[in-house]
Amino acid sequence: MYGKRARIGRISPSPETAGAEEWRRSLPPDVCLVETRTLIHDVTAEGLAEMIKQVERAARELASAEVKVILQAGTAAAFFRGMGHDADLIRRITAATGIQATTSMTAVVDALRALGIRRPAIATPYIREMDEKLSGVLRQSGFEIAAIEGLGIRRSIDMGALEPEAAYRLAREVVADAKTPDGILISCGNLRTFEIIEPLETECGLPVVTSNQAGLWRALRLAGIDDRIAHLGRLLESY
Repeated sequence: MYGKRARIGRISPSPETAGAEEWRRSLPPDVCLVETRTLIHDVTAEGLAEMIKQVERAARELASAEVKVILQAGTAAAFFRGMGHDADLIRRITAATGIQATTSMTAVVDALRALGIRRPAIATPYIREMDEKLSGVLRQSGFEIAAIEGLGIRRSIDMGALEPEAAYRLAREVVADAKTPDGILISCGNLRTFEIIEPLETECGLPVVTSNQAGLWRALRLAGIDDRIAHLGRLLESY
């Protein structure tokens, strides 16, 4: 039986090619991923609003596999309506299934706090509107923004087409432009980041949080899996 220790549920945006694959390659022994998807094309307020209408349907599908926890992936899905929207999504998932839940955005905030990061330098693939919404939610959550830079990409499928080196270069540029950052955040679950977390921490001397890394960490801990995972940064090696 796959998932003897835990089955982790993930609601992924439909064009995503990075997040679930990164998770599958990194899960501890006897932990398996159960995934479903919600339709979206553009990472805009309009596209995200249509996507989250599908949350209850997707959550009930995962519940049929008796998962221990459900994560709503797609970081922007949980911040585009402002502060508290992630908590609303969590309530909706749990109300529909009776299963504990989290979101990528919630996990990012938890990870930043666990690592003691207060002034992140932030790299994203988003358009400016999404960068502004992310910055606003983080500020309301008690963080300062050392710098933020996005690639201006609208379509989720185009975000997934980027190689890890694109996120690496962007993160380095943001750190170079930032004023006294104490950590790095790479937001978006459809960016490949797992290969670059450790090298980026080594080069910049700062802890790194990415959407997929934080989501994996939080989902595992909620499921009662306390394994440490090497090569995915301080977060999964130490917390």
